[in-house]
Amino acid sequence: MDHDHLKDRLLLPSSRAAASANGPHQRRAAPAPGAGGGAGGVSIDVNGLKRRGGGRRSWVRVDAATGAAEAVEVAKPALMRRLDLPARDLRLLDPLFVYPSAILGRERAVVCNLERVRCIITADEALVLREQDPAGGAEAEEAVRRYVDELQRRLVDRADDLPFEFIALEIALEAACSFLDSQAIELEAEAYPLLDELTAKISTLNLERVRRLKSKLVALTRRVQKVRDEIEQLMDDDGDMAEMYLTEKKMRMEASLLDDEDLQGIGNNNNGFSTSVSAPVSPVSTPPAFRRLDKEYSFARSRHSSFKSSDSSQYSIEELEMLLEAYFVVIDYTLSKLTSLKEYIDDTEDFINIQLDNVRNQLIQFELLLTTATFVVTIFAVVSGVFGMNFEVALFSVPHAFEWTLAITGVCGAVVFCCFLWYFRKRRFFPL
Repeated sequence: MDHDHLKDRLLLPSSRAAASANGPHQRRAAPAPGAGGGAGGVSIDVNGLKRRGGGRRSWVRVDAATGAAEAVEVAKPALMRRLDLPARDLRLLDPLFVYPSAILGRERAVVCNLERVRCIITADEALVLREQDPAGGAEAEEAVRRYVDELQRRLVDRADDLPFEFIALEIALEAACSFLDSQAIELEAEAYPLLDELTAKISTLNLERVRRLKSKLVALTRRVQKVRDEIEQLMDDDGDMAEMYLTEKKMRMEASLLDDEDLQGIGNNNNGFSTSVSAPVSPVSTPPAFRRLDKEYSFARSRHSSFKSSDSSQYSIEELEMLLEAYFVVIDYTLSKLTSLKEYIDDTEDFINIQLDNVRNQLIQFELLLTTATFVVTIFAVVSGVFGMNFEVALFSVPHAFEWTLAITGVCGAVVFCCFLWYFRKRRFFPL
């Protein structure tokens, strides 16, 4: 079969013209962005697309040794390689997404997302994210500035023997707990007068204000509960707390590497001494250099693995546990205040519902009485209709017949109304 002939038959005229112009081994030029796709397909300009995760973010770096702060811009892949962090940990700090509070202890860093403070803490530095949520505005920038200032002040004073990572973590916990507690206090100051006003006067406006207040209370309670759960989870897991001793792990790792270098130096000296005093060795029996390096790396890696596996047993986690317990008490007290406020709102809503039920019952009673009275009055309308007919009735010629008819109708209506009231009272539709 002639493949070229078949190809010419299947291609559209425009495609055949483009193929003949470009040749069999030439790439067709991409059409202009505004040109129509037509039969040639739709072209996508990928040159202007932004690479996901490749953008730089603005951070404030605080040095652990000097306390100096500087503004830096670091890309996400660079942070992942430098601190050995997975992408999901850095995603928690992304201001474009709303993630709940989290404290993650990793091998070389502690990742904190506590309300308006988002930072990465290592043994040598703290990186505080400056690009906060745009909804926060100036308040978010002020929170970052206060965190950095407090961290610098604590590093200069250095009144306690806490390592750098615990100082930075404590300041972040303190900022989050203080912020949430202030939010709870403001909510209480707004709630109690509003609830008293609603109790005194039930109106649609007050009910709508209470509904919005309860929505804010539920959202704040969820945030406080999340911070409390994170602290409690850390306190319950000794391994997670041991992972957060970054300074001590760094010192032990450096000591381990020094021991490895000393052993390697002794081995090199022994090899040199044995070579100088022994007979020449055949090149076949001498291991290659890359094999010796591989053995030394395997030995160091095994030492590091054993060192890492015994971290939780070597570290005394009482210091960190006491630190977390102090802020656990603080956040638990804030949660108890919000819980009490929610219970008060629920009690007020129950009281309002009871009042509304009473009003609703009164309206139903009034409607029932009004319906009964309407039925009785309808009797008079029937009698009036009968006397208004245009045909002669013998009763019309009797003197005072109309007056007696109205009197008898009124007595019958009163009797019927009393019977209805007796029936309602017997069935206990409403107390009379």
